[in-house]
Amino acid sequence: MSPLATAVNAWFRATGRDLPWRRPGFTAWGTLVSEFMLQQTPVNRVIPHLEAWLDRWPTPADLAAVPPGEAVRAWATLGYPRRALWLHQAAVQITERHGGTVPADVADLTALSGIGDYTSRAVAVFAYGERHPVVDTNTRRVIARAVHGRADAAPPARRDLADMEALLPDDDTEARVFNAGMMELGALVCVARTPRCDACPIAGLCAWRAADYPAYDGPRKVVQKKFEGSDRQVRGLVMRELRAAHGPVTDAEISTLWPDEAQLARAVSGLLADGLAVSTTAGYLLP
Repeated sequence: MSPLATAVNAWFRATGRDLPWRRPGFTAWGTLVSEFMLQQTPVNRVIPHLEAWLDRWPTPADLAAVPPGEAVRAWATLGYPRRALWLHQAAVQITERHGGTVPADVADLTALSGIGDYTSRAVAVFAYGERHPVVDTNTRRVIARAVHGRADAAPPARRDLADMEALLPDDDTEARVFNAGMMELGALVCVARTPRCDACPIAGLCAWRAADYPAYDGPRKVVQKKFEGSDRQVRGLVMRELRAAHGPVTDAEISTLWPDEAQLARAVSGLLADGLAVSTTAGYLLP
């Protein structure tokens, strides 16, 4: 095992956070749900939603048995509610194709709705202990700095998996720990704006530190637009109304949610197109 992997694994075993999906006996379905929820959402917001979700739907078949709108309603304030639709679709597919058991094979996982390179490998590794490179934003940043001597990672590319594969220990257990440790290191220590190099277990191995911290000179990254006043905010207001309603929400009720009629109409049309709302003669409903 390389010095970098040895240092990361020792650090993670000593300091890794106690999170539900890291505990012995946590199910593969729970791991899959947690990975959906953790996309673009902080850990502290995910945990209570995850626990409530698994209490209500402890297996894929339990979720598949209810309408997709119930998944969207339970998603509540986690944001990006299309993830709830994809998770419901994945539960149906797992129930129909795999007998209700979350598959361990990366190809089978990738074939499920809403699952890409990261989630498929995360489930295979963290739920089933298989050896695969798992690469998220935090991992990419650590590799960019420690291995390539760059201040930040370039936009995601297929080479990211190869970079992680080159660092991955041969032993399945050590590889699993290393995958988790690299993500933890990027999330807590090697953070984007103010990295805590004094607390970093691989500071002595870091190419970026050795080069005296050169500035990032790669491709410009897309900066997310402000939430306030955005279409995302308006969509969220409409979704909140639909989740709270016990029946159809009328156009008159929708019209009170936002003063800009054109933006409101655009938000409603987008929700209908995304399958997050359905239109009936009486008004709008969750699917």
